[in-house]
Amino acid sequence: MKTLSNLRNKPLEEIDPQIFEAIKGEISREQNKIVLIASENYVSKAVLEAQGSVLTNKYAEGYPGHRYYGGCEYADIVESLAIQRAQSLFEYRDGEDTVKVDHVNVQVHSGSQANMAAYLSILKQGDRILGMGLDHGGHLTHGSKVNFSGMLFDNIYYGVDRETGHIDYNRVRELALEARPKMIVAGASAYSRTLDFKAFYDIAKEVGAYLLVDIAHIAGLIAVGLHPSPVSYADFITSSTHKTLRGPRGGMVMCKSAYAKAVDKMVFPGIQGGPLIHVIAAKAVAFKEALTEDFREYQIKTLKNARKLCDGLAERGYKIVSDGTDNHLMLVDLRNKGITGKEAEEALGRADITINKNAIPYDEKPPTITSGIRLGTPAVTTRGFSEAEMEEVADIIDNCLRNPSNERNMQMQRQRVRALCERFPI
Repeated sequence: MKTLSNLRNKPLEEIDPQIFEAIKGEISREQNKIVLIASENYVSKAVLEAQGSVLTNKYAEGYPGHRYYGGCEYADIVESLAIQRAQSLFEYRDGEDTVKVDHVNVQVHSGSQANMAAYLSILKQGDRILGMGLDHGGHLTHGSKVNFSGMLFDNIYYGVDRETGHIDYNRVRELALEARPKMIVAGASAYSRTLDFKAFYDIAKEVGAYLLVDIAHIAGLIAVGLHPSPVSYADFITSSTHKTLRGPRGGMVMCKSAYAKAVDKMVFPGIQGGPLIHVIAAKAVAFKEALTEDFREYQIKTLKNARKLCDGLAERGYKIVSDGTDNHLMLVDLRNKGITGKEAEEALGRADITINKNAIPYDEKPPTITSGIRLGTPAVTTRGFSEAEMEEVADIIDNCLRNPSNERNMQMQRQRVRALCERFPI
């Protein structure tokens, strides 16, 4: 029997050699470069397999047991497993009590959409939000004027102390008492210290505000008990599912039962149509992996590696914002080294180390230049690097940034990077 087309069974290399070559290039890039971007990681073969499955073919608008399409019996299994595993992952023991997650929505496509869904489930346009300023380590979706959160809501910002680099919770309280926000957002994308969720909760309670905690960066640490949990304090908890959680690029919203219907309704039909069931399947696999003891050991190593890299740079004269790290990342102030964040990113890129330039608190340079860089250890830890390798990475970084124009030096650093990558293949 003739088919309408024979394209369906041909390999990607034949159908679209340009895309095939780009994917090959990305494989080579990930294998042969050291990735120190704090928000990136390498997923497992099982996560890739789930995301690349035939579930990509299925529309499943609605929720398990309540779909707007037929044929969703397996989509229901997948999404239900993802929800159950997320709840298990983030429940924890508090003395004799077990603190449980009331409700999880795993359909949101990203951490940004998770925040949008949580905001719009309870807030109205023009309501006031108190969040961490982007220039102090917050995220775009915490009220930046160029983001939907800044366009839709009236935003005020807290930051870090100029001298210590730590959040001043007394100042957060003062701002909250002055501004009376409808919601307070805790969480950051470039803050290396432990967040005090009880302090945020007490402030929110005092001013009658909802508390949203964005754990996109530290979800993996929280899941294994290496960072305090916000579950007993927050009205809403949002997260991406990659970064330290080591799953596919996606998002989720956790909330108290009182807001469950509002959140689900805002996700669908509010801001999204059909969920990406293949991605939800990959999330479910990642959550199952994160429930293992191996995953806890991985998070312990991630923290050790971050502290070793941080110490290694500090010993070489680099200023670490807040003078250290409690989590997987650090923010490096380069002003005393006479190099900008942009220049550092480019120099390290030439040595096959991938990082991102990042503003530091009270930065006088524009976001396109910056005075700092952000470094993180989730990806290199997944790769197998330990503290000895992080000490060498610190030395390579220092050599690159001290002599970026010396091509012989840069070639030597590239060789060191390549040797490390060959010792720890992905």
